[in-house]
Amino acid sequence: MIVLSLLLQAIAQILHMVISIYIWIVIIAALITWVRPDPYNPIVQTLYRLTEPVYALVRRYIPTLIGGIDFAPLIVIIALQFIDLFVVRLLMKIAARLGA
Repeated sequence: MIVLSLLLQAIAQILHMVISIYIWIVIIAALITWVRPDPYNPIVQTLYRLTEPVYALVRRYIPTLIGGIDFAPLIVIIALQFIDLFVVRLLMKIAARLGA
């Protein structure tokens, strides 16, 4: 059971790290849209490729453009925070019970 407990802890930690990194990517991409970036810049293209598929998924189900402001990044960040708080903590608690 210790091996399974450690595996779940490792998965939870990696998931937490990936979620945190992606939240920062969303924040940076949202901030960059305020300053009319060069669309041919490789960093801007990378940020667009990393965030636009998720934004499109959110926009398919929720109207995110309100008063000229796109709330898709905010919705994505809230969803990621929920996943981080719920799923990662759940995995950690399951791992703690298996290790006990």
